[in-house]
Amino acid sequence: MSDHPQSPAVRIVGLRKTYRSIVAVDDLTMTVPLRGVHGFLGPNGSGKTTTIRMLLGLMRADQGTMELFGEPVPGRLPEVINRVGAIVEQPRFFENFSGRKNLALLAQGIAVPISRVGAVLEQVGLSDRAGSAFGTYSLGMKQRLAVAATLLKDPELLIFDEPTNGLDPQGIHEFRSTMRSLADAGRTVLVSSHILAEVQQIADTVTIIGRGRTLAEGPVASLLAGAADPVRVVVDDADRAAAVLRAAGLDVRPHEGALLVSRASGQVPPAEVSRLLGEQGLWISELTVQRRNLEELYLQLTEAGPTQQPDLHWARPEGAA
Repeated sequence: MSDHPQSPAVRIVGLRKTYRSIVAVDDLTMTVPLRGVHGFLGPNGSGKTTTIRMLLGLMRADQGTMELFGEPVPGRLPEVINRVGAIVEQPRFFENFSGRKNLALLAQGIAVPISRVGAVLEQVGLSDRAGSAFGTYSLGMKQRLAVAATLLKDPELLIFDEPTNGLDPQGIHEFRSTMRSLADAGRTVLVSSHILAEVQQIADTVTIIGRGRTLAEGPVASLLAGAADPVRVVVDDADRAAAVLRAAGLDVRPHEGALLVSRASGQVPPAEVSRLLGEQGLWISELTVQRRNLEELYLQLTEAGPTQQPDLHWARPEGAA
């Protein structure tokens, strides 16, 4: 059965898409479990939007298989599409109509009871501004109204493609809270983003991709467990310091004006770094253990920093904790 409890919300195997000679998605595999927030993470241009568009039948795949709730798509997409709500492009609303009227018109168009309008406005926290014109909404409120629109059909799976682009810190915080509350209510939320630290705050599971390929997948806690936290060191002569540390068998990577020091066999004691550099007359201005995060995991998986991959543009979330 399509709703068998063992069927994940999304299953993708061996997905591939090329544009002329450019490979946008390359043998990508992803499994999104039922319920919870699943982050679909990777830098801009890594194939996230292309993958989502193929999953929703908006673009044809070159090869591979895709399933929604155990049903193969796009072949059986009509049978499951009502169980899915998605925001892939900026939704269009009437600027002079209130949020409530915009949703009422949409509900009529898709044969949904008007009573759903009030319920979804409450779910996204817009009840107080439901009577205001859409044109007076902040970007965050406009995005939450778009979420309300996807909820009219009461879908089990919600797909958001880079939903916080352009939002201010308050809007980002509100949208994170909305996604988390939807998942806590029993829905599955699939959110794509290039801001790993932002999604890490709410995601239960993630798929990390790079250059169209799956790099890692699984529960966030499991992916970050069992790996040592790097030591962040700031020193005047960074090049010489890196050479000293590497000669001692440590892994060193430049990162945002500092060096991140680690080793494959376990945690590097900060005192060891201090001793190695001090013996060579290299004096440290900053020495801290940096809590491991998904961005660090990505950099480790690709074994290259941003300066070595100029097409990767990571962004840090504004106002992130």
